[in-house]
Amino acid sequence: MSKASKRKNLSQRLETVIKTLIPQHGQNADDLGPMMRAIKAVHSATDHTSTTPEDLEHQRAAQELFARLVTPSIGIRNDSLCVNNIPAEWVSLEHGHDRHHAVLYCHGGGYTCGQLGYARILASKLALCTGFDVLSFEYRLAPENPYPAAVEDALAMWDYLMYMGYGARDIVVAGDSAGGNLALELCLKLKEQGRAQPRALLLFSPWTDMTASGKSYKTCKALDPMLTYEYIEAVRAAYTGPDADWARPCYSPLFADLRGLPPMLVQVGTNEILRSDSERLAEAMQKAGGYAVLEVYEDCWHVFQQMPIHRAVTAMESAGRFVQRMM
Repeated sequence: MSKASKRKNLSQRLETVIKTLIPQHGQNADDLGPMMRAIKAVHSATDHTSTTPEDLEHQRAAQELFARLVTPSIGIRNDSLCVNNIPAEWVSLEHGHDRHHAVLYCHGGGYTCGQLGYARILASKLALCTGFDVLSFEYRLAPENPYPAAVEDALAMWDYLMYMGYGARDIVVAGDSAGGNLALELCLKLKEQGRAQPRALLLFSPWTDMTASGKSYKTCKALDPMLTYEYIEAVRAAYTGPDADWARPCYSPLFADLRGLPPMLVQVGTNEILRSDSERLAEAMQKAGGYAVLEVYEDCWHVFQQMPIHRAVTAMESAGRFVQRMM
């Protein structure tokens, strides 16, 4: 089978499976049993533990297809730009948006996947729930560009916002999964440089502990429809190299000095192996004298906020209220 035929076959398989994730007429959107099974099927359509060029191409294509099917489109506009050779996009409400504040959004994908189309799912929802313009960006991915490429790109986007006239206190930084890791590492880099912090952090299922030492890696192993320990091992090695010390704060912000970081809202589902990453982060932030709100959503999976279900709406509305309280 040719490469083009393989890609077409993969797309057809993915489209069939992903469409079952979107609630149809008369279907209960919170019927998580079938939905969980469908999500597992999506992730089994490609070998998500492989970081070969061909498998990464399939994984990245799968994310883009998923995004086309679930991204909110009504009342949203997208404006592309390029910052220091980094592809980026402003996602804004077509009417009635706040031009004085912005969200800098770091997408997830294990540092090995994620493009602007995929980022547009949560970028659009962040624009809707905050009323702010949202700047997402396509940071360089591993293994082609390992650490610290993504952190350098995030810092470049922060500098761009400063150049455009935003103050640090005008900006909320958001991130999901590996993007949550990147959002935290950006704040730690700003702290290291003695620079002002953003107004707040919104973290959706953040990956904070690359040592994978939390108890949920075992207790949620059978529950998690999205992630496996083998996947964590694969993307971790691609990002840092196989022999890195994953307890270093530059990889695992959970073990960093969190004093002085912005107030944060952390959302996580009960059914994900990264649950401990969120719980321990909130606890560590509070011990450091900071402000952290932890929201744990029952029977939900990794970055469930992406999906067209009621609990995702509830979570994003909560994120919007948190931002308004912080501003």
